[in-house]
Amino acid sequence: MGTVFSFDVRGGDSGAVQSALQEAVAGLHRVDEVFSTYRDDSQISRLARGQLTIDECDPEVTEILDLGAEAERLSEGWFSTTYEGRFDPTGIVKGWSVERAARRIADVPGVTGVSVNGGGDVQLLGVPGPQLPWRVGVSDPLRPGGLAAVISAAGLDELAVATSGTAERGAHIVDPSTGRSAVTDLVAVTVVAPQLTWADCWATAAFAMGSRQGLRWLESLPDVEALLITAGDEVRCTGGLAARLG
Repeated sequence: MGTVFSFDVRGGDSGAVQSALQEAVAGLHRVDEVFSTYRDDSQISRLARGQLTIDECDPEVTEILDLGAEAERLSEGWFSTTYEGRFDPTGIVKGWSVERAARRIADVPGVTGVSVNGGGDVQLLGVPGPQLPWRVGVSDPLRPGGLAAVISAAGLDELAVATSGTAERGAHIVDPSTGRSAVTDLVAVTVVAPQLTWADCWATAAFAMGSRQGLRWLESLPDVEALLITAGDEVRCTGGLAARLG
C-alpha cells in the first residue's frame, strides 16, 4: 500500500502475539496483492481489464464494494470508490486493513491493548496499561515537526484517528463531481471515530467538501469528532472534540 505500518501490543503471551503479528502482516501484504491499483497482477487491476469477475475475486472485494457504496451514500457522493470510470478502492482499503489487523491481534487471549498505525492513521483498542489511555499526536500541517492536537482514548475501548490532507502527499484527494484534485480552503482534516474504516473515509470526504460544508456534515455524524485546518491557519472543530483532547 506504499506506506509504513507500526504495531504496539500490550499483554498476551509473547509467542501468541508474535504469531498474530505475523498473520496481521501477511494479511496486509495480501490486501496489497488484491487491491493495489499500481500492480498489474492485482485482482482490482485484472477486474478493471475484464480478466476477472466479482465472483472470481476474493470475498473481501465484495466487502469493500459494499462498504464503499455505504460511504458514498452517507457522504452524499463526496466519497467515491470510482476514479476515471474504474473501481478504485484506495480511499477505503487502508483504513479498513489497519482496523482489521488491529482486531485480529486484539483477539489474542491476554492482550489488553493494541495500537496499529498505517501511514499516520491509527486504530486503538483496549488500553496500554492500568489507568493509562492511548494518546495520538496530530501533526500540524503548517508547522513541520509540531503538533496541532493530542487525541486521548480515555474511557473508550476503541478509537480511531485518521487525517487527510496535502502535507504528506500533495493534492491527491479527488473531487468526485469533477474527477480532478479537490480545490478547497483546507490543508488537513483529522477525524476521530470508533472505527478507522469510517474515520478514514470521512476525513477524505470532508476535505473534498471544504471547511464550512465539511464541518457541518461531520457534526451530523454520530460518534464522530474532527479537527479541520485551513490554508489560512484557521482551526475549526466539531463541538465534542474538546472531550477527546488530552
